[in-house]
Amino acid sequence: MPNFRHKPLRKDPPKPRFPWQDVPARLYNCATMAWLQVADELGFKVELPHRPERIVSLVPSWTETLFAFGLKDRIVGVTRFCVEPPETAAVPRIGGTKNPDINAIAQLTPDLVIANAEENRREDIELLRSRGIAVFTTYPRKIASAVESIMKLGSVVQCELQANMMARGIVREVSAIETELGAWTKLRFRAFCPIWKNPWMSFNADTYAHDVLRMLGFNNIFASAGERYPRTTIDEAIGLRPDFVLLPDEPYEFRAKDVDELKPQLPPPLSRRVVLINGRDLHWYGVHMLTGLRSLARLLARVRASAL
Repeated sequence: MPNFRHKPLRKDPPKPRFPWQDVPARLYNCATMAWLQVADELGFKVELPHRPERIVSLVPSWTETLFAFGLKDRIVGVTRFCVEPPETAAVPRIGGTKNPDINAIAQLTPDLVIANAEENRREDIELLRSRGIAVFTTYPRKIASAVESIMKLGSVVQCELQANMMARGIVREVSAIETELGAWTKLRFRAFCPIWKNPWMSFNADTYAHDVLRMLGFNNIFASAGERYPRTTIDEAIGLRPDFVLLPDEPYEFRAKDVDELKPQLPPPLSRRVVLINGRDLHWYGVHMLTGLRSLARLLARVRASAL
């Protein structure tokens, strides 16, 4: 009868455990191989048999971020709106964010396409997936979730170190801006910030742009709107009693002529508080947050001071 009180001696030494053996079946990494199985920010499963070496980006802010990760040699296609950094000029264009050329993307044989739930159409993303092309779709709607998106994107393209450093820098910058606001966080001005004209459109609280304004001490007058991007009129906006009108140059390119056209439609106090702002500072996440949030904070600090 066998003795179960003592384990038999091993004739072979125990096999060494490697780091990826302690990671869930989501991500395996080592110097010579990589395998990824992860859900994107819409919950769709993304599987990559190896590190993505051929990447197409359909999102301007993520294109800039991928270049900041040091991936210029792995980016094989971008949209015509991907203009940062200047090195993107050498990358093939595959159409716009809303109307990408699916055939042109397929001909580039990408290992991975980077998309965004708001900037890109669902039908285009689904069509790419139907062709067997891996698509990682992001959907940040808060500053904090944009930081998380950076880290997820870093994992997908295997630039975790660069992504973590970028994320930490943004967190430090946001913390510094909030500290500098001080008492201004209690004296909050109301802002009308349209994103389109003819028809006029703005955004509600479930958007990244809203969270940026909130962090900078402004109350978005359309925060409680039922739609994420509600249509409105100037009269309706005036009725919500904004203290300022902030006109970004993205996605609609508001310019000085738009200010001149709008001022006569506003009551006298408000007509003197129409300000053009940088749309990228308000809407772009990723590496642009390192400089854009600070730039917008400085501008709006001057705007607040002018109201006193």
